[in-house]
Amino acid sequence: QVQLVESGGGLVQAGGSLRLSCAASGRTFSSYAMGWFRQAPGKEREFVTAINWSGGSSYYADSVKGRFTISRDNAKNTVYLQMSSLRPEDTAIYYCAARNTIYTGTNYKMKAAYDYWGQGTQVTVSS
Repeated sequence: QVQLVESGGGLVQAGGSLRLSCAASGRTFSSYAMGWFRQAPGKEREFVTAINWSGGSSYYADSVKGRFTISRDNAKNTVYLQMSSLRPEDTAIYYCAARNTIYTGTNYKMKAAYDYWGQGTQVTVSS
């Protein structure tokens, strides 16, 4: 069982930056693949970025490529999402998720591929 707690959300002006953190419980965090998803009001939850267990591979949605960076610190059981050049359309609740097996194909984009989810943290970008 893994519990995930996101933090770092808030209100920021367009063009600004935020860093989200996702702290995980459990001794096997280093074996989990991790992802970030987001859900804007009235929209489906969508894939943002993902990282494999070692941090050696990462994946991004086209909409955030070049602006967002995912990283992880297995010693701290934490995954991070550094967001820069934020836009109003980035406004959403951001969720981290954990998968207890390796990614195969492009399933890192799929909500159903993840076993555990956090409660989310709100990010609001004002224009």
